[in-house]
Amino acid sequence: MILYINACVRKESRTNRIARALLDQMGDYEEVKLSELDIKPLNEQRLNERTRWIEKGLFESKIFDLAKQFAKAEKIVIGAPYWDLSFPTLLKTYLENIYVTNIVSRYNEQGIPEGLCHAKILYYVTTSGGPYCPTYSYDYIRSLAIQCFGIQETKCIKAEMLDVDGYDAEKIIEETIKNLSI
Repeated sequence: MILYINACVRKESRTNRIARALLDQMGDYEEVKLSELDIKPLNEQRLNERTRWIEKGLFESKIFDLAKQFAKAEKIVIGAPYWDLSFPTLLKTYLENIYVTNIVSRYNEQGIPEGLCHAKILYYVTTSGGPYCPTYSYDYIRSLAIQCFGIQETKCIKAEMLDVDGYDAEKIIEETIKNLSI
């Protein structure tokens, strides 16, 4: 199963346009449109409830559905625009909610995370109005994928300089789509 995590909130999102062009090359996929989910950052109450379920090994609760979906995906595509040197908060909240011990990862005897996800590759699709710096966006996702989820291959697909005078945004997007490869 291919999983598309859509962190794009604008109706005419340039990031979403590129991500969907990539997905068209892959075939059928399941989409998680983050702006339509009722996910919230973990507060003390939600964290304690989730911890109780995990400690009892009761993973049937609906609160674990997103984590199980993520863990079973064979390929993952994340579409996330580059905002304020990072990605939308919705994506961080999603990651916080799916990072469930014994579903997406476990800790070995040394306390080091070992990934339990099935995905062989994660594609991170992003667009930026100016120059793109991956430090607090793609690099963060890449680290989680490799070190915690067990997804050893990641690729960043980006279109940048889209709002800079003298650059042709449509041409940059079209060129990015033309050069997509899975």
